[in-house]
Amino acid sequence: MMKTPKTAIVTGASQGIGACLVKTFLARGYHVVATARSMEKSGLQASKQLALVDGDIGEAGTAKNIAAVAIEQFGGIDTLVNNAGIFFTRPFTDYTTEDIRKLISTNLYGFIYLSQLAVKQMQKQKKGGCVVSITASLVDHPIAEVTASVPMITKGGIDSISKNLAMEYAKEGIRFNTVAPGVVNTPLHQDDPKEFLSTLSPMGSPSDEQEIADAVVFLAEAPHITGEVLHVDGGAHLGKW
Repeated sequence: MMKTPKTAIVTGASQGIGACLVKTFLARGYHVVATARSMEKSGLQASKQLALVDGDIGEAGTAKNIAAVAIEQFGGIDTLVNNAGIFFTRPFTDYTTEDIRKLISTNLYGFIYLSQLAVKQMQKQKKGGCVVSITASLVDHPIAEVTASVPMITKGGIDSISKNLAMEYAKEGIRFNTVAPGVVNTPLHQDDPKEFLSTLSPMGSPSDEQEIADAVVFLAEAPHITGEVLHVDGGAHLGKW
């Protein structure tokens, strides 16, 4: 346990990797602000260590509210985990204008608005900080059967901006890294055949939520790692299998 608790914000925290991240940070002694459209379904209970915030992460007002809660209740922001994201597959020519709008709003606006506020607060605190974002192994290593072209514009954008921000803020000790999962056993895939999911990993099985959470925590607590993309994908980024 930490002598002085750090504060972590976790977006997309109502289920799956996000809810696992909240529990993992709490177990490590962090104060946590957990946010999603509806935190009620998460089963998490607000406490002296945990604040729950509802809202659409693609809205600038939601980001302001989340940052304000972190600062008012816990005194600052040390770690931001941009976990919130939407993902669905279609043939490229079937993505609609509304599909594209939703992907950009949640995945890109959600990253930018809250990361800007977190960085401003970290600069005020003058003790560094870190932003870890969840992207995808598919960004650079596509799979023919997984037609995720438009979602990967957004996830690839997060990889790119994170590397640029890592350099921009290195001298201030504010670090930016990403975790790039392959297929993960989460509610997102509850309707997908397990036999199909197993073919998406060279190791023949999906990762679990805790593996992703552990990778995030590792990067959050690694003082000299910045601009890194950590693949947790069973080797899928290595090529054909």
